[in-house]
Amino acid sequence: MNEQKTLIYMDNAATSWPKPPGVVEAIERNVRENAANPGRGSHEMAVKASRVLFDARKRLARLFAIGNPNDIAFALNTTHALNLAIQGYLKPGDHVIATSLEHNSVRRPIEAMKRRFGIHATFIDADEWGRLNVKDVEDAITPSTKLIAASHSSNLLGSIAPIAELGELAKRRGVKLLVDAAQSAGVLPIDVETMGIDLLAFPGHKGLLGPQGTGGLYIHPELDLEPLMHGGTGSKSEAPEQPMIRPDRYEAGTQNTPGIAGLSEGVQFVLREKTKAIHDKERDLTFQLMEGLLAIEGVRILGPEVGVERTAIVSFVAEGMDPSEMAFLLDRQFGIAVRAGFHCTPLGHETAGTYETGAVRASPGYFTEKSDIVSLVDAVKEITNTMRKRN
Repeated sequence: MNEQKTLIYMDNAATSWPKPPGVVEAIERNVRENAANPGRGSHEMAVKASRVLFDARKRLARLFAIGNPNDIAFALNTTHALNLAIQGYLKPGDHVIATSLEHNSVRRPIEAMKRRFGIHATFIDADEWGRLNVKDVEDAITPSTKLIAASHSSNLLGSIAPIAELGELAKRRGVKLLVDAAQSAGVLPIDVETMGIDLLAFPGHKGLLGPQGTGGLYIHPELDLEPLMHGGTGSKSEAPEQPMIRPDRYEAGTQNTPGIAGLSEGVQFVLREKTKAIHDKERDLTFQLMEGLLAIEGVRILGPEVGVERTAIVSFVAEGMDPSEMAFLLDRQFGIAVRAGFHCTPLGHETAGTYETGAVRASPGYFTEKSDIVSLVDAVKEITNTMRKRN
């Protein structure tokens, strides 16, 4: 058994770690210096807090090619943003199209609206490698279809959806496109205009390298969503209804200013390093990991083959071994953090053929080293060899 003195973190698809130094410093500085409520006062500290939020919006707008930063509403996470989009846009009798690769953060709000409001839903099957046929999506469109919802990248398979093609289809057929960018924001290029994205839900704590409890939703300027929450906004306080002005309409209550300060620094890091450079580095690490795992007898990797573009997600199963046991041994014996189970995407596991077992998911990040990949591959090999001898 190899002795690991430091943690090797391979769970970046859940939350990225470590964070750039500026992220932690920005959070601490905000708590110490700008701890007032943004948008709730005219005193100096409140104004500084408001500036933190606006600077973050501007950086996000630059990253996603969004014309007006105020079209970005901050949220607690991608799940919060997706619920705002789905519940805020769909009405009774509407039809929504999603895919078999969706996270429960898309599936469950849709299922809840089916039960409560009678909306209709169609889930389009991708193949076992995560490839989606846009023609299948088009064939599913009906006169009552209002929304197409798609993950930019599968959180199980790492496959990348043809978002620009879906955007063109949505525009041509008069429906809206919601993109779940949980695994792509900060890693893949996103341009909401050229890709035809009407609603973009993104996390702050993954590829954008910010803290947990942050995220947001881009809302096309021509769209009006029913707010998910109603309450204080600091504007139009005399009115009984939620104001129409953005972003206040979608941001009831006090915002997570320290977290957003950290998110802003994470986005600045991504802008400085460039999305392409980040993706290229993560892709090289991913292919290194895939090649190493494929050389181990009895290991099967889910998703696209080596050499096919994907995000830094490598899910695998080892013949005759429970994924949870593999993850436990990697953690306890080798100090390597991965995630096992169903990854909140039972539809994805049905697609991949692993619904009965789940899988181990290893997800390198920008700060992962090649030596970390070697350590993971060696550990999996040692565990599988030991298990084979035992059996």
